[in-house]
Amino acid sequence: MTLAQELAAWAAALRFEELPHETVRSAADRIVDTLGIALAARETDAAQAVAGVVRAWSGRAEATLVGEGAPSLPAAAAAFYNGTCAHALDFDDTHLPSVAHPSASLVPALLAQSEACGADGRSLLTALVAGYEIYARLAMAQYDPQLRNSIFFEHGLHATSIIGTVAGAAACARLRGLDADGIMHALAIACSMGSGLVEANRSGGSVKRMHCGWAAHGAITAADLAANGLTGPPSVLEGRFGFFEAYCRDRWRADAVLDGLGTHWETPRIFFKLYPCNHFTHAIVDAALALCAQGIEADAIEHVLIGTATASHRTIGNPIEQKRHPHSPYHAAFSGPFVFATAMVGGGGLGVGFDDFTEAALADARRIRLAERTDVVADAACDAVFPEQFPAIVTVQLRDGREITERVMANRGGGGRPLTREELQRKTEMTAGTPRARRLLEAAATLDRAGGPGALFAAAAE
Repeated sequence: MTLAQELAAWAAALRFEELPHETVRSAADRIVDTLGIALAARETDAAQAVAGVVRAWSGRAEATLVGEGAPSLPAAAAAFYNGTCAHALDFDDTHLPSVAHPSASLVPALLAQSEACGADGRSLLTALVAGYEIYARLAMAQYDPQLRNSIFFEHGLHATSIIGTVAGAAACARLRGLDADGIMHALAIACSMGSGLVEANRSGGSVKRMHCGWAAHGAITAADLAANGLTGPPSVLEGRFGFFEAYCRDRWRADAVLDGLGTHWETPRIFFKLYPCNHFTHAIVDAALALCAQGIEADAIEHVLIGTATASHRTIGNPIEQKRHPHSPYHAAFSGPFVFATAMVGGGGLGVGFDDFTEAALADARRIRLAERTDVVADAACDAVFPEQFPAIVTVQLRDGREITERVMANRGGGGRPLTREELQRKTEMTAGTPRARRLLEAAATLDRAGGPGALFAAAAE
């Protein structure tokens, strides 16, 4: 069989009873996390733009827009909006070392598909896990261990959305009851749909925020087309003119596509984001919180040296003067010096929150003074574990002459340091508000016994 046929056959045969409890719980937690983030992002420019488009499309009321209590639009349109919201704040989860973000496309697609076809909670969770597992393996196939980077990203392509379309299509096809052949065709059709360029990361624009929404839209559309008889090439992944050849040439790893499928579960290993800023800065926040726990105050620090991986340094530490004086709230979220200073002066949420990336926060003299005393350098010890982790080694020189170093070599939120129930609740309270967070967590806890996702959307409604 071809790679697409192998993946499809596995997805078709997967049963809820075979899934480890930890994997099921992780999938349910990611639904809560994604819906919370989407709720927080509804007022962003990207979400408003997509809302205007999909409402104008109109159509059959199959699926619910996040924040509303009942279906109002076709499934693909609702997934487009919800997926845009889920990715708009860069707060969605991350698979390492591929550095791709699965939930922002998979969760909106599967929720909308579930509503449209009347699937129950167990079917939803099973299909979602299938989507995560396929996603992780496609993402790893285009990851170069020697380069320690995504081949897609090296070519300016957004792996998150391109792979999200393909894995999402297979999961949606599984959810709507297609057999292995139908799932294969949905996956193959989706390979002609995935898109996304990352130039916006470099020179601006809000288009990247809708990439996962478009991926969710494409996933449902591909499954619909397969269900209606459209077909795709079985060799779509490894073929001469197929997916990986087109995007990676000969720099992809075929063995990664099926590696551990059904025995090694990637879903619980995907990292939740605890802070609403670039993931490379998260270990810096943890180091700052450890210093605060020792009674160190921001004003007592004479100088800060942040060691990070070389690849991270390019994003959060260079050019250093711009990172010390970020020119916008969005830019501040990619600044090692500003994020460290924010955590030291007392940020919101779990250590750094949404209110720490505003114009008012940028004008805070205490943060800027500490950021001005901060340097960021590439560190060999950090390079050794990157990108399996995004580490930081932070050394502070105190005015009293003491020197203290905090080493954070493993990130919170992943397999080695999983998110606690309290942390998930606190994060969801930050994104969705306390009453809705509690309702969402309660609905997710009984999803495996529910008739569908209706209680989740009801919990997320105003």
